[in-house]
Amino acid sequence: MQEYTYPDSIIITAGHVDHGKTTVVQALSGEWVARHSEEVKRAMTIKLGYTNIDLYECGGDYPVIPIGLIKDGKCPDGSEARFTRRVSILDAPGHEVLLSTMISGISFVDGAILVVDASTRVPQPQTEEHFVALTIMGIKGLVIAQNKIDLVNRDKAIENYMQIRSFIKGTWAEGSPIIPISALHKVNIDALVSTINNVIKPKVIDLGKPPIMYVLRSFNVNKPGTPPSKLMGGVLGGTLLQGRIRVGDEIEVRPGLKLGDRYVPIRTKVVSIAIGNQSVEEARPGGLVGIGTLLDPALTKADALVGSVVGEPGKLYPVYGSIEAEYHPISRKGVDSAIKVGEPVMVILGSASVMGVVRSLRGGAVTIDLRRGVCAQEGSKLVVIKQVSGRWRIVGWGVLKGGKTLLD
Repeated sequence: MQEYTYPDSIIITAGHVDHGKTTVVQALSGEWVARHSEEVKRAMTIKLGYTNIDLYECGGDYPVIPIGLIKDGKCPDGSEARFTRRVSILDAPGHEVLLSTMISGISFVDGAILVVDASTRVPQPQTEEHFVALTIMGIKGLVIAQNKIDLVNRDKAIENYMQIRSFIKGTWAEGSPIIPISALHKVNIDALVSTINNVIKPKVIDLGKPPIMYVLRSFNVNKPGTPPSKLMGGVLGGTLLQGRIRVGDEIEVRPGLKLGDRYVPIRTKVVSIAIGNQSVEEARPGGLVGIGTLLDPALTKADALVGSVVGEPGKLYPVYGSIEAEYHPISRKGVDSAIKVGEPVMVILGSASVMGVVRSLRGGAVTIDLRRGVCAQEGSKLVVIKQVSGRWRIVGWGVLKGGKTLLD
C-alpha cells in the first residue's frame, strides 16, 4: 500500500441547531456528512458525522485553503495547490435532545469550530450548552464562525459580532478569533481555514503506549440479501487516544457482552483499517478510523457498540456498574442544576452516554448507579446532564475516582 498521510488533529463543530454546522463542513470538505437516512429526511444531524479535510498552501492574505475550494489540483487563483496537512472533522448535532451525542464527541478532540448564525441573538440555548461542554473538557483551540452573513446587512452583522464578543468575555475563549462567513456561498472560507490552521495545532501523539480507542460509531456494512459466503465482519468507527492498531492484531472490546449481572469482554481480530476511503495498515491517534473485524455484524449494527473502548486483550480499563466521582455542580442563571438522591441523570464518560440514578451525594462526591456498564479509566472527566423543564441541560461535571466494578 502507498504511504498514507494521517490526520494530525480532530476538530468538532459546535453550536445551536440549524446554525449551519454541517454546511460549514461541506464548504470545507466538499462532502455532505449527514448521510443517515433519518438525517436526510429531517434535514438535521442526528449521528456524529465525520470526514477528513486536506489543507493546501495557496499564498495570498489567507494562504491555507481546504480541499472544498480546490479544483483539479489548482488554487482559486489558478496556481498549483501544495498539500500541507490533513485534519479530521466531527460534525456534532445541535438539537438539545442530542446533547449527549455532542458531548461524547468532545472528550478527545483538539479544537472546535463554534458556528453562530449571524441572523439570531447570541447566545441561543444550544450555543450556550455546547460552550459549557467545551469549557468542561478543557478545549483550548477555538475558532468562531459567524455564519449566514449573506442574510443580514452590515449593521446587523456588527451587532451580532458584538453579542458574540460579549458572550465569551471573561471566559477562557475571550480573544478567540471570530470569522464572518457564508458557508452556503463559500464566502470567506479561506479566512476561516487559515485561522483554524493557526489556532488548532497538530496533536502530539505517543505510539509507544498500549492502544486505546474510543468507539463513536459501529456498523454492519452488509447489504440485505448478501450471500453468507460474502458477509463481512462488523466495523468499529472511532479514534485512538494513544498507541497504534495494525491489521492482524487481536483486540478486546469493553464493556463487552452482558451475561446476567456481569460483563464478558469481546475479543476479535482486525482484518482491515480504513481512514476515509483509504485502506491503511495501521491506525494512529489524530484522526477518525474504521476498524474492520471478524465480529458478527449483528453485534455492531446500528451503533450498538458506541461508547465501547478497544485495546489490547487484558490491558483495558475496568467496567463499572456504579461510579464514584469528585463532583462539581455548575451554577447557571435560570437552570436548576442541583441533583438529588434518587434522581435520574445521564453521565457522559469518554464516548459513552449512560443513564443512571444518583445514589448518594455528600460533600464534593457523588455516587451514581448506571443502567449499563461503562469502561473507563480512573481520573477521567465526566459530564452530568439532566432534564430541566423538559430540556436536557448540563448541570455538573466530575472526575472518576472509582466505583463498583463488573469486570476488572
